[in-house]
Amino acid sequence: MSSRFSGFPGFAAIDHAVNGVRLRGRFGGDPAQPAVLLLHGHPESHLMWHRVAPALARDHFVVAPDLRGYGESERPAQAADHSGYSKREMARDCLALMETLGHRRFFVAGHDRGARVAARLAADAPERVAGALLMDVAPTVDMYDATTKDFAVAYWHWFFLIQPAPLPETLIGANPRAYVEGIMGGRHAGLTPFPREVLDGYIAGFTGAERARGACEDYRAAATIDLEHDRRDRAQGRLIEPPLRLLWARHGVIERLFRPLQLWGELARTVSGRALDCGHYLTEERPDDVIAEIRNLVAAE
Repeated sequence: MSSRFSGFPGFAAIDHAVNGVRLRGRFGGDPAQPAVLLLHGHPESHLMWHRVAPALARDHFVVAPDLRGYGESERPAQAADHSGYSKREMARDCLALMETLGHRRFFVAGHDRGARVAARLAADAPERVAGALLMDVAPTVDMYDATTKDFAVAYWHWFFLIQPAPLPETLIGANPRAYVEGIMGGRHAGLTPFPREVLDGYIAGFTGAERARGACEDYRAAATIDLEHDRRDRAQGRLIEPPLRLLWARHGVIERLFRPLQLWGELARTVSGRALDCGHYLTEERPDDVIAEIRNLVAAE
């Protein structure tokens, strides 16, 4: 479905083997212009940028892949320590993809899971990342450490997806529409922001236990090896060097339970941000605001 979706006029298909995995998605715009990497969240794919990427491509080079394990990208085999789905490994995918497409230095905007990859990119490769926009996330360590009943009820999938294989894969794969529509429709805006064709694309990414495996491994990594990497950075006093811009949903869990500016401010040298009057899916609920924020991030360099 994603290769036929018409919401990215003038874009070409990503179908590149990098860092041991084949990534798919789209890229477009003028390669001579500043490069912006767009990273999606869960349970979505690069299709979530359909209201943002075409506008940005008028004066940027825009790259929107499906993360490993999601959408049409490959789902590498599981490892005992889940390292194949760590945010560090996903960041290495992105570095290799951007270099393959001719850009060693770029800006990155990420939502949800993609924001966690973007933060790892900025931490591990500050010479490559000019600036990062993180949308609707607090640091993973802080979210796990501050888990309450309210958080566990709202983000139940964090704890479901990390259960040992193949339980969550089997359950999701058996009824992917119930899973995807249940998560997305249960938030502030319901299913209204999502065109049927796009929503069906998200569901296709979870159809069958083998396809659902990628997202489960992503979350298993987040609860294990990603925490190790993050805690090591903190113990060593490492700060994220590129500027971070934060956006979060006024009608969401991050606004209600966390203090994103304070938490990210303890991990990075330069942090700013604001809440948008929407729910969790900022790019599909408030695309004009997201476009403006990415443009401002690029212009500020």
